[in-house]
Amino acid sequence: MTDPRPITSNIDLLLDTLPLHIRQSIEGGPDDKENLLEIVMDLGRLPEARYRGHERFLSDREVLQDDIDYVIQRIGAFGEDNRAGIPRTLHRISAIRNRGGKVIGLTCRVGRAVLGTIAIIRDLVESGKSLLLLGKPGVGKTTMLRETARVVAEDLHKRVVIVDTSNEIAGDGDIPHPGIGRARRMQVPRPSEQHAVMIEAVENHMPEVIVIDEIGTELEALAARTIAERGVQLIGTAHGNTLDNLMSNPTLSDLIGGIQAVTLGDEEARRRGTQKTVLERKAPPTFDVLVEIQSWDRVSVYSDVSSAVDSVLRGEEPQAELRSRDADGQIHVEAGSLPRDGGDGGTYGGRRGDGWQRTDGRSERNGSTRTRTERRIGPIAAPASTSGTQQRIYPFGVSRDRLDRAIANLRVPATIVRDMHDATMVMTLKSYYRQGSDRMRQAEDRGVPVYVLRNNTITQMERQLADVFHIRASDEEDDEASPPPTARRTNGDGKQVTDAIMEAEQAITRVMNGERSAVELTPRESYVRRLQHQLAERYNVGSESRGREPNRRVKIFRS
Repeated sequence: MTDPRPITSNIDLLLDTLPLHIRQSIEGGPDDKENLLEIVMDLGRLPEARYRGHERFLSDREVLQDDIDYVIQRIGAFGEDNRAGIPRTLHRISAIRNRGGKVIGLTCRVGRAVLGTIAIIRDLVESGKSLLLLGKPGVGKTTMLRETARVVAEDLHKRVVIVDTSNEIAGDGDIPHPGIGRARRMQVPRPSEQHAVMIEAVENHMPEVIVIDEIGTELEALAARTIAERGVQLIGTAHGNTLDNLMSNPTLSDLIGGIQAVTLGDEEARRRGTQKTVLERKAPPTFDVLVEIQSWDRVSVYSDVSSAVDSVLRGEEPQAELRSRDADGQIHVEAGSLPRDGGDGGTYGGRRGDGWQRTDGRSERNGSTRTRTERRIGPIAAPASTSGTQQRIYPFGVSRDRLDRAIANLRVPATIVRDMHDATMVMTLKSYYRQGSDRMRQAEDRGVPVYVLRNNTITQMERQLADVFHIRASDEEDDEASPPPTARRTNGDGKQVTDAIMEAEQAITRVMNGERSAVELTPRESYVRRLQHQLAERYNVGSESRGREPNRRVKIFRS
């Protein structure tokens, strides 16, 4: 089906800058030039055209220096970011230089203004809330941002100023491209000065809306917060594909409120059912709404960034909307906790960056190199589906996050509840049980079984769950998934594992609180070191193994 959205590309102006034999190959070739994405010219290689879905060579003659110079003479000057353009177009030409600074390669990217791309999020734009767009490179963030600026300026009649870092939004030259409508454009002399131009835009030109592309540094994130606090609507893009990526990025996490380690009091930790050191949002987010762009016709929307971040840090799935547009232009909205696609963005509160709990273990890291196996490393194995009654577990003084991971590891039919009256069993620690609290007495009076753990570790929780669901240790796991015999002996008495986990937790707390930049742990066996690496990853801090056996040990450091 033909895309009904009007597209302005001015592609002939880009083709005019190319050597004649390359231009003729594009114009006379079998492919529609409206599907052309970019032309690559590298010295000593064949020129190449990249289209949507495929690529092809444009000539059997290698690119000469004269060909590259021919293009350079017909475009604007390169800036500090090695980008140039063609006046009043959206095309971008990026240079590759040799060590002497001479241009030896060009990437000529086709820029297009596509009208109607924000229909799927127009209600969010009109709401007046600050909006952050995320997505993979090439997914259309800048195109959608440009169209947003045009709609807000022309249809909503607001004062819009675009901070255009590399002239990608409004094109090259002093006269902006008509694709931005009535919005005004401020050019940035050098990428390192973008944050200063952002503040200047607010102070000098009284905008109601500021549009920013590629927020990528801490100074730019701070400038964005300053702008938002002055009551100006922000619409921008940032480096990152998903909310998880942004939370994992210490430079840009301030855009969604920032993350800090907080030490809870004993009573509060008991009430929450967590350990004493937890991660919490540091401040209100700069952007109210976050949009993950999968394509022009498919996006995920977090309409309340504060709640979404808090949910992730609590180990819960954030509430989101999945919006899609069909071939007829109808927009469909699905609400709920959505499964998420994306890279591993780190772990917060027991939730992995890809949105699913996975029963994968981490092999020991050698230096900074990590390898992953899609099997759970541990002494207990469960079949994919375990028969038994669904259990509702109330954890009292037990880490909910660790218990959730233990349930996921064993794949048993159990859920965690927050009200003891809904529970079919209670899991607590020996120290809490000895105190004889009212909740424990209530559970016993109601006939709810209480299971007492020696310590607050995943290993103890897995063993207890294995007893409840009658899971026996499996001898069928391969060597990669099973710990070595020495590790099995360690798991038998549990003391070394417990001590190692406690030592790692204390080190992680000191690193997260800024008391130490790095802490080296006591030498341990290979399997125990794996557990310490998993714990470090759980809290989003760095870890590596150092030394040689028998003195090989884990180092915890701020990542």
